[in-house]
Amino acid sequence: MNMLTDAAVETALEGAPESNAVKMRGNKVNVFYGEKQALFDVSLDVRENQVTALIGPSGCGKSTFLRCLNRMNDTIDICSVKGEITLDGEDIYNPRIDVVELRARVGMVFQKPNPFPKSIYENIAYGPRIHGLASAKGDLDGIVETSLQKAGLFNEVKDRLHEPGTGLSGGQQQRLCIARAIAVSPEVILMDEPCSALDPIATARVEELIDELRENYTIVIVTHSMQQAARVSQRTAMFHLGNLVEEGPTDKMFTNPEDKRTQDYITGRFG
Repeated sequence: MNMLTDAAVETALEGAPESNAVKMRGNKVNVFYGEKQALFDVSLDVRENQVTALIGPSGCGKSTFLRCLNRMNDTIDICSVKGEITLDGEDIYNPRIDVVELRARVGMVFQKPNPFPKSIYENIAYGPRIHGLASAKGDLDGIVETSLQKAGLFNEVKDRLHEPGTGLSGGQQQRLCIARAIAVSPEVILMDEPCSALDPIATARVEELIDELRENYTIVIVTHSMQQAARVSQRTAMFHLGNLVEEGPTDKMFTNPEDKRTQDYITGRFG
């Protein structure tokens, strides 16, 4: 894998204006699975209306950190999280926090497309309905259409909204899952290798979508593809063996990283 050219990085960084406001902050985050420690004192700021890419070799802790940001690790009995993670300055691990509400504010798109075994319409309508965001059918129709429009999917499915979401292609299913996340008006969208199961054409469409979405959402993406990280993100964080090696603007990370481990990983010497 070659070091990406300055021109390629510059192209990736064009788009919506950058914000320096911190939307989420991890401070000295340590994660344990039973006796095994998976993250060590990770402190990382996630900036508003930017895409932050988490990179690093398999098993380095990037997905574990991502899952801390909406408390998905709560679903694992042996997992414990220490340290502080804030959303707009509020500790999301505070016992008073409603986890269901948190996951509406911090949505997640998984590695493998996972539409519900329901119609395309019901996949989108389910979240707004259970969160009480729409009572009248007209309101729900509007949310479904808007969410599918934002996910770049409406024109492809508008004539078959009541057919199963599982009947869509892999790329369409992943965009359906993104639309489903958007439907409850999140502030942050987490994406765990959202293109790893997709072909190159579907991947390109999802990458275009990510760039469009960052105008309205803060996005954190885990990716194994260095080219993808360079194309879609404004900031990149490098993880290795449960540690945050370094973090910074994507163009600097890919052309002039401070740590040799980052350079070795980006150039394909390990990982």
